[in-house]
Amino acid sequence: QVQLVESGGGLVQAGGSLRLSCAASGRTLSPYVMGWFRQAPGTEREFVGGIKWSLGTTSYADSVKGRFTISRDNAKNTVYLQMNTLRPEDTAVYYCAAGRLTGISPTNSAYNYWGRGTQVTVSS
Repeated sequence: QVQLVESGGGLVQAGGSLRLSCAASGRTLSPYVMGWFRQAPGTEREFVGGIKWSLGTTSYADSVKGRFTISRDNAKNTVYLQMNTLRPEDTAVYYCAAGRLTGISPTNSAYNYWGRGTQVTVSS
């Protein structure tokens, strides 16, 4: 079992920044891919980006490429989502997920473990 807890959400003006954290516990994360997803009201949960823990390689959705950055801290067993130049359309609940994958997948069902999410609201 992997337990995931997100934090760092909040209200920010358009153009601002936020950094989300996802603290993981329960297993060593080296075999895992950590994904960030988001879900706005009335929409399906969508892939934001992911990081392969062992290699540190990342992948992003086109909608956030160049604005969002994912990183991880091995010592703290924590993955981060740095969000810059935020837009109102980035408003959503953001979820952290973990999956024992060989590569970063944009598919929800590929991930076995999920956090409860943290709300991000971007005002115009």
